[in-house]
Amino acid sequence: MMLPVFLPATGARVFVSGNLHKENVMSAIEKAKAKVEQLLGAVKKETGRAAGNDQAPAKGAGDKMNGNLREAKEKVKDAFQD
Repeated sequence: MMLPVFLPATGARVFVSGNLHKENVMSAIEKAKAKVEQLLGAVKKETGRAAGNDQAPAKGAGDKMNGNLREAKEKVKDAFQD
């Protein structure tokens, strides 16, 4: 059964399936936040590059890296939960 989880910070809705323990839901929310952060970083990087802005690509790359680190953290947490 798929249940929607709304992410107020991003306005996104994520569908969660399986066991809906608090830890699983929080992990799904954090993973979704990581994906959104990665996407926004990539968009910021490319739009800054296309506009010829020197700072935006660096900030976008930093945002994307933060998303990558958040995702890695969740994967490590998942590995130790099992």
